[in-house]
Amino acid sequence: MEQTAQKNDALLILSQYKKIRRHSETICRPLEIEDYVVQPIADVSPPKWHLGHTTWFFETFILIPNFQGYKEFNPQYNFVFNSYYETVGARVVRTDRGNLSRPSVADIYAYRAHVDEQMEAYLNHDNDLSDELYAVLELGLNHEQQHQELLLTDIKYILGHNPLFPVYKEMEEVIVKREESRFIAMPEDIYEIGFNGTGFSFDNESGRHKKYLGAFEIASSLVTNEEYLQFMEEGGYENFKYWHSEGWDWVMQQNAKAPLYWHSIDGKWQHYTLSGLQDIDPLDLVCHVNFYEASAFAAWKGMRLPTEEEWEAASSYFNWGERWEWTGSAYLPYPRYKKEAGAIGEYNGKFMVNQMVLRGASIATPQGHSRSSYRNFFHPKHQWQFSGIRLVK
Repeated sequence: MEQTAQKNDALLILSQYKKIRRHSETICRPLEIEDYVVQPIADVSPPKWHLGHTTWFFETFILIPNFQGYKEFNPQYNFVFNSYYETVGARVVRTDRGNLSRPSVADIYAYRAHVDEQMEAYLNHDNDLSDELYAVLELGLNHEQQHQELLLTDIKYILGHNPLFPVYKEMEEVIVKREESRFIAMPEDIYEIGFNGTGFSFDNESGRHKKYLGAFEIASSLVTNEEYLQFMEEGGYENFKYWHSEGWDWVMQQNAKAPLYWHSIDGKWQHYTLSGLQDIDPLDLVCHVNFYEASAFAAWKGMRLPTEEEWEAASSYFNWGERWEWTGSAYLPYPRYKKEAGAIGEYNGKFMVNQMVLRGASIATPQGHSRSSYRNFFHPKHQWQFSGIRLVK
């Protein structure tokens, strides 16, 4: 019975593997070949690098150490597609990813096909997966889903900074009925925080613990474009008193006037979307604001951002998932957090400094890749993620 259960696990995860791997290529299908190579800023990776890096993960951590007789597709790819794993060896500097005219896009798709074929052979051949190996494989699939979101985010940045504002693809308009926002009262209490249950979670969600929270009220809806426009029109970007010191420095250095992708054209605000340049919809949720902007808007409203514990404690009382939501919490380890040994231990713990936590999910998040305990994190200056604002008072 135990062997049958293991076999079923292997076959089930193979089905998930194929589905997730296909989705990465579906995201890239609307691209022209030239779009695959562009890297406008250091934080954005070329689409072909994402396709290669996610493939390298399975080759490096599953096939090479476990599939007897497996030969690397190209030994140089470890240098090209390693992202930040010091344990695994040297790598191309992040800022140089856009200089990789070779390997070609065709080479990378051939690499993906090769690894996918070998992964299928391995999972069909060796169904007796250890708990440790199964966990690495599951991590690899969730890692690819993270990169699918980054792919869409980076593609938007690449096309949104092309002066022609090209259309990625015509997106179906999703009409969401916006209910009037109200504030949900949460009582003073001791709340349980952290992942709880079965299924996958990242190590930074583990260490479920109790947290005392004072009474607070949290908005049932996210901030809209109309509300954010009022902040802008009333001098929000011109008044230092709403901003953190670093945030005000950012405003001055960047000459910031509006969220990312917003353009004032002939006195009218428009923004770049994946369907091209569009008029701002006042009722849509504001998007592509960084932590500095989110916290400045909250200060202008006489409110604040939720802590990540407040957000998680209240998350079952409101709808979430259209925007990643900035919190006022620094990205730090939970109690009893312990890094895994080896390269896998570099996945989250090494980034727990100088970053802020975002909660929820966004319209770019793959289906099935969100949960209320998920802890996303970025530096306060970053706007290019699909991020929005929820208020607390």
